[in-house]
Amino acid sequence: MTARRQRGGRPRDSRVDHKILQTTRELIDEVGYPALTVDQVATRAGVGKAAIYRRYASKAEMAFVATVHEQQLPPPADTGSLHGDLLALVRTFHARMATPAARQLAPALISELAGNPELDTRFQDTFLAAEQAAFAGIIEQAVTRGELAGPVDPAMAHLLLLGSLASALYLLNLPVDDAMVTDLATAATAGITALADRHHCGAGGSAGPR
Repeated sequence: MTARRQRGGRPRDSRVDHKILQTTRELIDEVGYPALTVDQVATRAGVGKAAIYRRYASKAEMAFVATVHEQQLPPPADTGSLHGDLLALVRTFHARMATPAARQLAPALISELAGNPELDTRFQDTFLAAEQAAFAGIIEQAVTRGELAGPVDPAMAHLLLLGSLASALYLLNLPVDDAMVTDLATAATAGITALADRHHCGAGGSAGPR
């Protein structure tokens, strides 16, 4: 099937989706995100601007979907361990966030979000909420398996793993390879486990001598 749902709830053609997103990636590579315009995307993709705005509220949203991910993410992998689940997730995000188009987008988008509270709120409520929901699912799986003493704030788990990855890629400009990605997953696993233990002990009272 080629029909999907647009922001207004109407069916949309996935072939048009593909044209818009592919064109957006190409233009970010060619002219950079700051110089990118919706008009350019519409002209090269052979679609109307209205078709773009039915799908995306802004240039920033269109570019983020083109380079990183949509407003919904697939359910997290269940590898059988917390570390395995986190590693699978961070490998997926690394593959997307390390592309030339994403590296073009990130610095400008961070600046744009800082100066536009309305846009920042929309990103928090859509894309970041979807990422945190993925962490909530991973944490729930780990609690069910008995790996974690209790739940952990998904926002903190998100910060420990994807926040570290974003800092390495976009702020520190480190050469992030799979060994580093694995280390990030290991560190996040340890941090999340420590937080769960601390919260569990706090809820149950002090276990140590007075």
